[in-house]
Amino acid sequence: MRSIQYITLACSVLPLLISCGSPSAPLAPIVQSQSRVGQAAPVARNNNLLPQLSAADKRKIGNKIWQNESGRKVSGLTAWNVGEEFPSLGIGHFIWYPKGYRGPFTESFPAFVRYAQQRNARGIPAWLLATPNCPWQTRASFLADTNKPQLSSLRNFLANNVELQTDFIMFKSRSALQNMLAITPAGDRERIKSNYAKVASTANGSYALIDYVNFKGEGINPKERYKGQGWGLLQVLDNMKPVGSGPVAAREFAASAKRMLNRRIANSTPSRGESRWRAGWLNRCDTYARTL
Repeated sequence: MRSIQYITLACSVLPLLISCGSPSAPLAPIVQSQSRVGQAAPVARNNNLLPQLSAADKRKIGNKIWQNESGRKVSGLTAWNVGEEFPSLGIGHFIWYPKGYRGPFTESFPAFVRYAQQRNARGIPAWLLATPNCPWQTRASFLADTNKPQLSSLRNFLANNVELQTDFIMFKSRSALQNMLAITPAGDRERIKSNYAKVASTANGSYALIDYVNFKGEGINPKERYKGQGWGLLQVLDNMKPVGSGPVAAREFAASAKRMLNRRIANSTPSRGESRWRAGWLNRCDTYARTL
């Protein structure tokens, strides 16, 4: 097991001519991840390694993600965690940054709103479409408005569109593979792709890939590093031990994810107090090794 050195990308959107296993085949452009509400929604990239899921499996995955994030509580659809500078919204706790704040984590709520618009979702609160940045600057002001019209309408919309949010999370996961391969040195791409395929070969493995990229990101954002080391999906796949396909791959993915999260906590600034999240994070990883 070794850690690969990833290629650093500029912040602009560039068409990349890197493919998985075929140097001459073009790859779809990487889409800027922190564009705002109201801008065009990103275009999906082809990923045939993640299988099409049955409606029943998709419902299970959506509910498990919601359970992981907030115990499937409607109140948990609009949350602002202690010690964080932003709210976390929806079943996937999508990040939404207040105006003027740009943290190290990839913002995803504006992309979800654009995705909902593209899907012609009904009931998107009008105020949301006219608000590019999170209108609450502090956790205290957010909590004070918990039962006021804006947050109440947002919770209602999110509670009535669990399937739409699940589709968005799956969309992000399907996009992740090519994004990861685009910054991976050529000599390591086949191993990353192979590990992805092995994990995706079971329903619970597919759930693991879908959930983890929503949980901790793709691992391609250079800002998402502590002491130069990341914890996203790319790092989990990179640090998997050699295994075959099937349930054993899902179990090793879960073990690698726990190693990466323990490393993140060890590398984090003590004042952030990230060790308080360890038990919940590791319990979530344990679900990846279980039957869906």
